[in-house]
Amino acid sequence: MTDASANPHFSGMDVTLRHTLPGVIAHVAARYGDTPFIVGEDGASISFAAFKDQVDRLAGALIAHGVEHGDRVAIWAPNSPEWILAASAIESIGAIMVPINTRFKGGEAAFALDKTRARILFTVTGFLGNDYAAMLRDASGGMGHAGPVRRLPALSHIVMLDGPDLAAFQEVAVDPGQLAARQEAVTPETIADILFTSGTTGQPKGAMHSHGQALWVPAIWNESNDLRAGDRMAIVNPFFHSFGYRSGWVSALVAGITVYPLATFDAEALLSLIAREKISVLMGPPTIFFSLMDHPRFGDFDLSSLRVGHTGASNVPVDLIRAGRETFGFDLFLTSFGQTESTALVSVNYPDASFETIARTVGRPLPGIELKIIDTRGAVLAQGQSGELLVRGPNVMQGYFEEPEQTAAAIDADGWLHTGDVGCIGDDGNLRILDRLKDVVIVGGFNAYPAEIEAILRKHPAIADICIIAWPDARMGEVCAACVIQQPGATLTLAELTAWSREHMANYKVPRHLFLLDSFPRTPLGKIQKFMLRDQVSATIPT
Repeated sequence: MTDASANPHFSGMDVTLRHTLPGVIAHVAARYGDTPFIVGEDGASISFAAFKDQVDRLAGALIAHGVEHGDRVAIWAPNSPEWILAASAIESIGAIMVPINTRFKGGEAAFALDKTRARILFTVTGFLGNDYAAMLRDASGGMGHAGPVRRLPALSHIVMLDGPDLAAFQEVAVDPGQLAARQEAVTPETIADILFTSGTTGQPKGAMHSHGQALWVPAIWNESNDLRAGDRMAIVNPFFHSFGYRSGWVSALVAGITVYPLATFDAEALLSLIAREKISVLMGPPTIFFSLMDHPRFGDFDLSSLRVGHTGASNVPVDLIRAGRETFGFDLFLTSFGQTESTALVSVNYPDASFETIARTVGRPLPGIELKIIDTRGAVLAQGQSGELLVRGPNVMQGYFEEPEQTAAAIDADGWLHTGDVGCIGDDGNLRILDRLKDVVIVGGFNAYPAEIEAILRKHPAIADICIIAWPDARMGEVCAACVIQQPGATLTLAELTAWSREHMANYKVPRHLFLLDSFPRTPLGKIQKFMLRDQVSATIPT
């Protein structure tokens, strides 16, 4: 078991959960005043002081429209200044913000709205060709911009963030004293948000987080990444996910950083923004950085302002960590690990770590966080042994919204969050994430970890990208199958892959099947959706 309370990187740091979002907004407005907080894609900026005024105005309108303490209000929209304003207004009056994935279809969004009985939905008229209101109308049996929806009776208003709706919604107001009373009623224990899990293996579950923990984690994030007032952060990670939300604009708000929210990722536009606005902070999955480096005009842009970069995955190529320092010029380029259920963060890497350590581990746990690795019977394993990772501490969610049985299955009676990840803690205290527990391929009784196998096979000269999945086998129960995107101009056969693999890994890990693909189905953050991949390759096999 590892206890991070003695972590030298955070010695003396306050680990109490004592802040609220309205308190933080008031503090930064007074401290940073006219300093720009948000700069939109149109170049318009909102200062920290003006941000508080605009949040208060929208918060007052929410109260006037009947939103009570504890009510849920949803946002289904791409990154924008209005998204940040809406989320802050919701949380600042004790209501609960529910972000909805912009890739969701109408039925998926309706599920989240129905589950939380959301009172109001903030959305946009269109994004990537999607008319969200129309999609919801089709899924819910008819609706207007106001009034109940047939299948969503709790939903009283749909407010468009990108048109005149928002101004009209704010024409009503409340007495300043009433607004102040609602903001003062928010405590560190008040639920701030409900973030739905991906739902890749069933219906999504809504993880609840309090104001105290939802602000403590960004403060730790800022400390570990050396984020400072005056930094300029481009945010391409979607706000509906913790990487863009909690590790993005909330951490920037806490630190006094100027943010540049981007609705979509465009390599040339982002490179231009970095050069023009002297961006100093850029975070995202490995695909973001690879895409930037692959752009034919990458060398034409001045990236000298970049100071802090951060990426995340169970296994990040060492070459990417080296490129972060040597190609992009980051002073710091780090990795970390977290889950929605852990308020986005469990462990972080540090500047004194080697390239190999940063790439192959996810660092050490946060202060006050305990980790342990257990086997299938629940027995604690020694350092160096792999098993399920359990986490306990102030970052563990408050539970799943109105899912007591699911909550009890995830968080045991002693407060340990069962992550479902296979981990290993080394003698140096660094955590490695080997794979998801459900993704482990059991080959004739031996555990084969796809992430480990993928890291080895990425060294094959014909492989551009790879994903290992389990494949049924009459004799072994299941075996590894390699789904491969080939390097341009390369050819790869199963026989060649088998011969190469046998030289580099144990026999039970060697893929017994090879599927050549042009692309992988991915989440908005670039994570491969294995359940969709399995369906995709299964459809290619003759019946």
